[in-house]
Parts: sequence; structure tokens; C-alpha cells
Amino acid sequence: MPTATKKPGTELPGVAELLEAAVTAVGGTRREGQDAMAQAVRKALVTGEHVAVQAGTGTGKSLAYLVPAIHHAVGKGATVVVSTATIALQRQLVDRDLPRLAKALKPLLGRAPTFAILKGRRNYLCLNKLNGGDDTDPGDELFDPFAISAMGRAVKRIHEWADTTEMGDRDELVPGVQDSVWRQVSVTARECLGVAKCPVGEDCFAEKARGVAGQADIVVTNHALLAIDALEGRPVLPEHDVVVVDEAHELVDRVTGVATAELTAGMIAATARRLGKLVDQAIADRLAEAGEGLGLVLDDLPPGRWESLPVAAAGALSAVRDAAASCKQSLGSDRREDPEAAAGRKIAMASLDEVADTAVRLIGAFDEADPAKRHDVIWLAEQGPDASRHKSLHAAPLWVGGLLRERLFGRSTVVLTSATLALGGNFDALARQWGLPPEKAAAEKTDDPVPDPDAPKWSGLDVGSPFAHAKSGILYVAKRLPPPGRDGLPPSYLDEIAGLVEAAGGRTLGLFSSMRAAKQAAEAMRGRLDTPVLCQGEDSTMQLVEKFAADEATSLFGTLSLWQGVDVPGPSLSCVIIDRIPFPRPDDPLVAARQRATDARGGNGFLSVSATHAALLLAQGAGRLLRGMEDRGVVAILDSRLATARYGGFLRASLPPFWATDDREKVHGALRRLRGV
Repeated sequence: MPTATKKPGTELPGVAELLEAAVTAVGGTRREGQDAMAQAVRKALVTGEHVAVQAGTGTGKSLAYLVPAIHHAVGKGATVVVSTATIALQRQLVDRDLPRLAKALKPLLGRAPTFAILKGRRNYLCLNKLNGGDDTDPGDELFDPFAISAMGRAVKRIHEWADTTEMGDRDELVPGVQDSVWRQVSVTARECLGVAKCPVGEDCFAEKARGVAGQADIVVTNHALLAIDALEGRPVLPEHDVVVVDEAHELVDRVTGVATAELTAGMIAATARRLGKLVDQAIADRLAEAGEGLGLVLDDLPPGRWESLPVAAAGALSAVRDAAASCKQSLGSDRREDPEAAAGRKIAMASLDEVADTAVRLIGAFDEADPAKRHDVIWLAEQGPDASRHKSLHAAPLWVGGLLRERLFGRSTVVLTSATLALGGNFDALARQWGLPPEKAAAEKTDDPVPDPDAPKWSGLDVGSPFAHAKSGILYVAKRLPPPGRDGLPPSYLDEIAGLVEAAGGRTLGLFSSMRAAKQAAEAMRGRLDTPVLCQGEDSTMQLVEKFAADEATSLFGTLSLWQGVDVPGPSLSCVIIDRIPFPRPDDPLVAARQRATDARGGNGFLSVSATHAALLLAQGAGRLLRGMEDRGVVAILDSRLATARYGGFLRASLPPFWATDDREKVHGALRRLRGV
């Protein structure tokens, strides 16, 4: 834990004074929303009550939470964890914001506040595995001589890099290597021998990173590692009393991902191969045969969500569970193992634990008769390229709110922030997903006819945006178009897109609900317009965005990653087109199960699950338009249901407050004026 260096008899400057110094140092100006957010965060850290803050683009929210977080860490001798959803924000914090803050605040605090980044163990080079501490095979590459030689060259390059790297962080290896290569030189937390048993434990890069983080005021991590720390009962983050969750709109999906298990026949076969060198071959063969049996059963079953456990699958999973138990018993205690085989044994045990635990979880998922009360949703999926399609079983938590309430909100003071948190005009939609009570109930317990004395206390605050949305942007809903269908974009949609792009003179970001629609639109526009059109998949997303930003006449069409990942201020982007409301797929097994469970409890499953998902993405997509104070433009939504459906009001209330119209000619005229025509 870091220790405060405050001199006896002296007090730290207030948050307002520190924020003033920080903003001056980065060459910015104080904003009302930034001040309000900083004070709200400071109040939460003093009272211990959680806070959710919606802060629009341009507010300066990073400084608004980092300054009070540093004030708390230095004053209390504590560590504050900052969790993000994206690598881009992690890098912004660690490479830009925190170094400048440390320099700016050092004179006022008496020392420079310290910070560190901490990732999952798999992100760090394992010297023991690199130097032959594990003899597991590279999987499918064994059957591909070219892949083996390419992997050998890549591993050789990693050996050379290992002699010079100080942190062993995969992101520092440039150019990077494929996942299949990195797996040969890294381990998961379950596979790690531990410092005491590892021959090179004293030089372990992951342990070095944890050591640095343990002494830092601010530790930057990601939502996945935060979830592992909170949910799996093995602390991976330093001891902390405050968590700041930036990009908090992503939290539920990332936690769900960490808590989701998968089982395939291939996973079981790989585990059996690893065990073949460590246990009696007949016992390992029994597991391999159980895996083959499960694969045959799954091949005969259709993909989709399971309402009950099929009889054949129950037998096959029981065989896998029992064979795994026999392997565990045969593997015995690690006290008797040959030290040289320690790494291989540890990796085999981790793989075996994963298979056994998942089989038990799948079998027990249907013990509760009422689907709305079950802990997990189970489904069978078909995945992989056409030549090697295979079936996989998945178990995901029906809800993660209870886990978050107990293991995140119950252990730390939590600050949640994003540009998009208030959906439909309030925070309650996301609060339900986080396991928090409705905001009014949290603030006024007397209004709750059945009060929950243990409900976490929290408040929500929307500090707005420095952008004058109603003067800077137009929300155009193409009300006259037919509702979207399943057979691609109809001619009327393509006509609408062509008219908008032509009026804007290019300068358009097209956000589509599927890659098929994006490609169809790009191909059609290239045949109708004189301005260039780029399409996602034709180059790396980063390269495409750079090309789009560099040429005002260019348009860029793409799908999901562009909805949240594009930051192009200036005249290169003056029109954002969204082809349809981004509802999740109706056949998504987890979405369908959550909707049904909400309906069974008397709620509105569609509004709570599908519409909330769509509102988040719509707000994120519309947020691509205004990225700088001088930006102007149009967000055009082609899906007429936004204006005509009953849920349209909820979705519109989740969007930035642009000036709204359904008049196509007014929109075209505004776009022409923006480019001086």
C-alpha cells in the first residue's frame, strides 16, 4: 500500500485547488461540468456512497475523477483502482493524463503521485515457460509445418526481446505476435507455479508488475481483471478502498464475459493429451473417450438455448465429470512431483480444473425448475471456419447484478462514469443491471413500501456536455422510410444514404447493424457517387479511420467497433448515418433468457434488456458526431421505428439533445451549407 507523505500539522490542498493546477498544466480551461463532477467524486470518497456520473464528450472527466482520486490516495495512504473497458483509454491515462498530473500536482502535494498499470497474468512474458519449463504442445500447429516454422521464428524473436524488456508486457513487443504464439510463452493465473516454486520466480514480470502496483497511488486496470479480482476469490489487484469504473456502460458485458464458461470436445482432448505424460495412460484415455462421446452427442443436437438438460448430454457430461475426477485423483498431490515437471503439471491441472468445473456447472444449471430463478443460461453454439466447424457449450450468468452488488459495491466505494449512462432520462436502466436499487429508492428509503436495509446507497449526476447540441447538431429521423427488413438494405435506404453523402460532400461515417449491410452500402455508393468510400475490413480499423480523417471527401462505412471507437473532430466528419436501431439479435440465448426472466418477475423484459442495449449503442453512435467545440453536423437515423414505435420515446430520450427533424430537404440544405455550397 502506498503511504502518505503529508507532513505532520499540514493539510493537503483541496480538490478545487488541485483541479485548477491540473487543468492549467494541460493547457485547458475549467468547465462547470468538470467542477461538478470532481466535487461529486470527492463527496463519494468522503461519505463512502457510490456515485454514477454521466459526463459528455469534452467535459474533461478523466481529470475530474483522477484529481479527487489522487487527493484521496495521498491523504489516506490508500490505493485507488481505475478500471477501463478499452486499451485506448488505458494508454491515454498511463501515457498522457497521469504523467502530466503527477508533474503538475507534485509542488502542491509535496511529492509526485505514483501510478501503475496492471493487466492479467497472461499479458506478461513467463520466463519459466520461455526457457523450457513447459513441454505442452502448440495444438493445431503440430499438423502444419509452415505454422511450426513461423511460430519458431516468432518465439526466437521473443527470446531476443526477453533480454532487453524491463516489464515483459506483450504490448511492448513490436511488431506483435499471434495469440497462438503468445500462449507458448505465457501462463494464466491458474497455470502459474507461484513465486515460491518457480525457478525464476524472483525475475517474474507479472510479479514485478504487481509489486509496482502495490506501491502506487493509482492503479489502472481493465474491467476483465476487475471482475476476476471481485468474482473469483483470489485477489489479483492491490488492496484498495476505491474503484473508479470509467466506460461504465461496458461493465456488465465485460463481467458477464469473465463469468461465462465454455466446454468443447477439443478442450477435453487437449487436456487428456497434457495428462497423458503425468498420469496412467488408461486414465487419460478415459477422459479423451468421454470428450469424444460428448462431441458426438453435441453434433446431433441443434444450436440454441437449452430449456432443460438433454438426456444424452447429461450422460456425456457426467462421463466427462467422472473421468476428470479420476484424473485429479491420479494426478495426486503436488508435494510428490518432480520439480522439473512442475510447470507442465500445473498447466495440466489448470486445464483439468476448467473442464471439471464447467461440466459440473452445466449439469447443475437445471437443478432449479423455474428458468427465471436459475443462476446460469446454457446454450449450444456452432463456431469456427466452415472447414472446421465445431459445437461448443456455454454457461453464462443470467444476471451479474447480484455479484456486483456483493463483491464490488459491497467492498469498495465505487465511482461509475461514462458519456452514456442516463438512458431514457435517468440512470435506473443501468442501475438494475449493476445490482443497485432505483435512484429514487436509494435516496429516499421512506418511499419504498418494502425497504431493503442492505441496499447500497448511491446517487446519479448528469453534468452535461460543453457542446451546445441543439445548435451544433441535427437529429434526422427518416420517418417516411419503411421499417428495416431482413433482406439487406432496400433501394429506398440506399437512395437516402446517397442523398445524405452527396449533400455532405463525403465526410460521412456510416454505422451499420451488420457487415453485410455495410458492404452493400459501400458498393452501392461507389457506383453512384464521385467521393471515396472506405469499408471496414478492407484494412485495419486504425488505418481506415486515419484515412477517413485525412481526407474530407472520404466516407467510412462499418459496423460495431466503429460505433464506439471513432474520434474524428473537425470537418472530416459532419454526417453520421445509422441504418437501424441496434437491437441485439432476437436469437441471442442470453438476451432471450434475461428478457423472459424479467417478464416473469413482472417487469418489461424488452425495455429492460433489448431496448437498453439499443439505447446504449445509439447514444454511443450518435456521440461520434461532436468531438470538438467547433464541430457541426447531422445524425441521420434511417429506422422509422424511432419515430413511430412506442419504445421510440425511451430511445430518443437516451440521445444527445440535438435539434430534431424529419424534413429531408432541411437536412440536405444544412449539410450543403456546412461545406460552403
